[in-house]
Amino acid sequence: MTSSGTRILRWLAAPSLFIAGCACLSLSSCSTVERTVSAPPQVEGATFVGNQACADCHTNYTRTFAASAHGRFHSDSPRLAGQTGCESCHGPGSKHVQTGGQGRDKFIVNPRKSPDTCFACHVQTHAEFRLPHHHQVLEGKLHCGQCHDAHGFDIHKPKGGLALSRLNETCANCHREQSKAHVFGHEALREGCVACHTPHGSFTQKLLHQRDVNLCIKCHAQTQTTAGDIVFGNTSHGAFIRRGTCWSAGCHTAVHGSNIDPKLRY
Repeated sequence: MTSSGTRILRWLAAPSLFIAGCACLSLSSCSTVERTVSAPPQVEGATFVGNQACADCHTNYTRTFAASAHGRFHSDSPRLAGQTGCESCHGPGSKHVQTGGQGRDKFIVNPRKSPDTCFACHVQTHAEFRLPHHHQVLEGKLHCGQCHDAHGFDIHKPKGGLALSRLNETCANCHREQSKAHVFGHEALREGCVACHTPHGSFTQKLLHQRDVNLCIKCHAQTQTTAGDIVFGNTSHGAFIRRGTCWSAGCHTAVHGSNIDPKLRY
């Protein structure tokens, strides 16, 4: 074969070799990714004793825990000791058992005292609490248990008892003024406060999903028939929207409900 023919073959082979190399690198990188493993909380000098030791005293918790979302992630295998069941959140319980349940803050981990145990698994939620506007869990003024029941007692709560209770009731414990009954209620509240607010953290004030009129348009959108105008119901809103959001432009200021106006005005 001539030298020119050899050069042509090399030129044709180069892209194939490059593609093959990228494929090998991709497969290698996927197979060698180090997975993050969440270690259970530790209690100095204590060992894991298993769920049955907890059930001997805490029957009120253990009889419902198995049906909760947390309880379904359980194995009695010694190889997974501390990674499932009660001790995956409360730490090894041998010293707690030996002292007959004494020294609750010393020999057992209480996630209501610190959210770190919850954040070990709920990494996304931890990040949301670091957004500019958030519920003050990191500051120690609130704890996860005030909104969520980790043991799944309340079967009326969604997600196996772990999510927010009965739509707005959990929020109403603190936000009483916003959640009280009105003659003309905002229908969005039927879907729950989370229809407009994100509960852990947000870039916007008041934990809103969006800071502008798009928050309202998600529900109140309709087909527009007049070019250059925005109409809701039978009313042109083009000029109103230029003033600001629906609630800050001086119009629908009673966003949670009104006792005097069906259009949510004071």
